[in-house]
Amino acid sequence: MKQPQTQYAFVDDLAIAYQVIGDGPIDVVYSQGWLTHIEYAWQSPEYARFLTKLSRFCRLIFYDKRGTGLSERNVGFPTLEQRAEDITAVLDAIGSEEAVLLGVSEGANMCALFAATYPERTRAVVLSGTSAKGCWAPDYPWAPTGQDTEDAISYLRENWGSAFELDQAAPSMARNAGAREWWGAYMRNSASPKTAEVITRLNAELDIRELLPLIDAPTLVVNREGDRWHPQEEARFIADLIPNAVLKFVPGTDHLVWYGDHDRLIDEIEEFVTGQKTIVASDRVLLTILMTDIVGSTELAADLGDHRWRAILDEHDSIVRRQLKNFGGTEVNTTGDGFITAFTGPTRAIQCARAITSELASIQLRVKAGIHIGECERRGDDLGGLAVHIASRILDTTAADQIRVSSTVKDMVVGSDLELAYVEARPLKGVPGEWSLYEVCA
Repeated sequence: MKQPQTQYAFVDDLAIAYQVIGDGPIDVVYSQGWLTHIEYAWQSPEYARFLTKLSRFCRLIFYDKRGTGLSERNVGFPTLEQRAEDITAVLDAIGSEEAVLLGVSEGANMCALFAATYPERTRAVVLSGTSAKGCWAPDYPWAPTGQDTEDAISYLRENWGSAFELDQAAPSMARNAGAREWWGAYMRNSASPKTAEVITRLNAELDIRELLPLIDAPTLVVNREGDRWHPQEEARFIADLIPNAVLKFVPGTDHLVWYGDHDRLIDEIEEFVTGQKTIVASDRVLLTILMTDIVGSTELAADLGDHRWRAILDEHDSIVRRQLKNFGGTEVNTTGDGFITAFTGPTRAIQCARAITSELASIQLRVKAGIHIGECERRGDDLGGLAVHIASRILDTTAADQIRVSSTVKDMVVGSDLELAYVEARPLKGVPGEWSLYEVCA
């Protein structure tokens, strides 16, 4: 989806930046936590996919809270009430009389206040990965202590502009060079270190426990099972405070909702809001999955610096895509420093992997590749199924400059001029049985 145009609503002479995504029959206001930048969000492939998929059943309104992103920056110390007024201003600007409020992390606090204050404008409420109180108390043991907050602010000051706490916010992306680079830039573009400190202190003072029982609208509390910042017990506590709230848990460890399996999260939201899930065109097909990864990408990024590393990544992507075109492959997804691709046959997948490895070596990039053939499930533009998982696990076993394949691939290329050498038989994490692996000879 093309990035939508940024528009502005005004409240107390302050400009609030927002975007409208999609044209569905239901309005959904998405309030992301902490810091935002609604235009730079689209620079992340994962965030762009999340917003696009979320808008498939609604008219999605994505906005920057006052003090952050493209909204008015110099706003002092805004109260929770003032931040909730940002939602009112945006809804008024687009002529929306009633909306679903989707609040993530601290954004859920604003949505809860809006829902309790304006029940006539609240169709439903969805709260994800959030807290009811910002500071530890004997009766609220999940929040950080005052010292924890001071330590976090000190760390923030010293490390602003880096991939700030991504290992905790999104463990699945902690080693992804592209995600780390984007996350650091997203923080820098969203706010200054001082603004981040101010908002962190304000959030530590929040306590909406007495507010939650006043929410009359249908409410869904949905959490990732392994969220490191907001555990399941906290989600249960919050759901118990809201009359007739529905509590759901979805797989994953990422607090940042646009990472991980966001399809499951969006499915739960859509079903709660509309009463049904979108039936995504799905069919099963035999495909060869080729996955690639740059070896030592984190160290390279640190050595080269952001600018040079970005240029190297761009050249890497260009080379991979050119070779995909040469060998008839399809790009399924990127992983920041690698590709997930599909072919209708294993021979061309291996030939493509060799061409990619060879050409990238000419620019001093060492990559590895894993290949498996099996039944895949098409899910819109994405691919799922055990074959994709197996290819990923094979890639994990592979060293720099190597192309490893499963025995299934080896059996399928018998009679070709490709030479494969047996490497080992071993279990693959999360896959039943023992798998024989082969290396493609140069």
